[in-house]
Amino acid sequence: MDNVTHIKNLSAIVGAAHCLDAERDTRSYATDYRGVFIGKALAVVRPADTAQVSLVMSYCHAHDVPVVPQGGNTSLLGGAVPDDTGNAVILSLSRLNRVRTVDAVNDTMVVEAGVTLQEARSHAEVARKLFPLRIGSEGSCQIGGNLSTNAGGTAVLRYGNMRDLILGVEVVLPWGEVWNGLRALRKDNTGYDLKQLFIGAEGTLGVVTAVVLKLVPKPRSESTAFLGFKSPRGALSFFGALRKRLGQDVTAFELISAAALELVLDHLPDARSPLSVQSPWYVLAEMASGRAQEDLDNAFYEALQAGLEDGTIEDAAIATADSHAAEFWRLREEISDTQTRTGGSVRCDISVPLSQIPAFIERATESVLRIAPQTRMVIYGHMGDGNVHFNPLRPADVPPKEYLALAGAQINKAVDEIAVAMDGSISAEHGVGVGKRDELLTVKSATELEMAWRLKRAFDPKNLLNPGKVLPLLHTAEG
Repeated sequence: MDNVTHIKNLSAIVGAAHCLDAERDTRSYATDYRGVFIGKALAVVRPADTAQVSLVMSYCHAHDVPVVPQGGNTSLLGGAVPDDTGNAVILSLSRLNRVRTVDAVNDTMVVEAGVTLQEARSHAEVARKLFPLRIGSEGSCQIGGNLSTNAGGTAVLRYGNMRDLILGVEVVLPWGEVWNGLRALRKDNTGYDLKQLFIGAEGTLGVVTAVVLKLVPKPRSESTAFLGFKSPRGALSFFGALRKRLGQDVTAFELISAAALELVLDHLPDARSPLSVQSPWYVLAEMASGRAQEDLDNAFYEALQAGLEDGTIEDAAIATADSHAAEFWRLREEISDTQTRTGGSVRCDISVPLSQIPAFIERATESVLRIAPQTRMVIYGHMGDGNVHFNPLRPADVPPKEYLALAGAQINKAVDEIAVAMDGSISAEHGVGVGKRDELLTVKSATELEMAWRLKRAFDPKNLLNPGKVLPLLHTAEG
């Protein structure tokens, strides 16, 4: 059956206005937001509900048409765009954008996959609850994509990854059958927890169409500070002292290198550093508590005062209003986009045991500067949970393509090897996609990869669902 017929039949399912086949209409869907991974699509199909997703999947399965599920297309590793053959349908979930229910007593919310993270958080807010996942792209990333990549963000330290925030899922399987696993239970010991198979699978085993999200009570009080440190070791030492004093009230502890802060300040004319003293390293720390605001402020202030007195902290600024806290967070959240606009950064998303972070940063920095001596060391991330975005950036006078061509692959390999040698991971929260796929051959055992392929074959024997993503090819793997 030819492509014209496929487009005609898919249009009959979702409506002609929602089956896009002109290159000018599909181009943005087939290109990742950084412009690094660029593919071609047979068509972009935009179903309105789970029933239409089921029909689309059933049709594509019957006619051997590859399908690439897509949410907000904010992936950094090419997991949400097709290859360049033009044979695949992009299945956009953006029209599945309804919040089905909010249960304030059970602290749960059922949302469809196309609901943006910002919308989910806003609906929780209306119910006087909190959905605690928080990442910089919350206005464009969608819940289905958050689930498919097991998104992390700035509050993992207290609330966990997306995997910890999901109670149930609704999934359309590769052949079109719908599994309704939308159970809003915190205890359900009836065999295999099948929903976990789809979390972090990047759309390779099924298409998630709806999710039961966990909500939590809104904190009574919050306190935020921007801190200067001489080194990551000092920051880690203070983190330990802070946790000892405030325990689970420590919600975020974000490390920022001087080069990362400088990059943001250069790109945002209205932004300024919160501190009067320049430091080699900074931390954005946030506390949230069920205690009274005054009690939290006093406990946090005492911890900061102790750090300043013993010389661990070089300088500190405490947010005295919500607007101040928002300014602090803006500096942190703009780092990723300013790198994208600058061009020429090597995105290394690693995690190591918390105790190893200072040593990792030291060793990786030395290795990068040997490869490319004038590199700007843009390093930031979720120090409290062991996740560092180690993103070396080209020198200002070197064109992006030239820098990446000369040093990109070497830097990526060197940094990842150091992380693995420290019992870490080469992908902490960004997933695998295409960008990290083949590297799994060196960091995963043959047994582990074969088990993964057996799952893939069981769910998708034709290898039609997001083919070429996550799983490196093995000599025993078909397709």
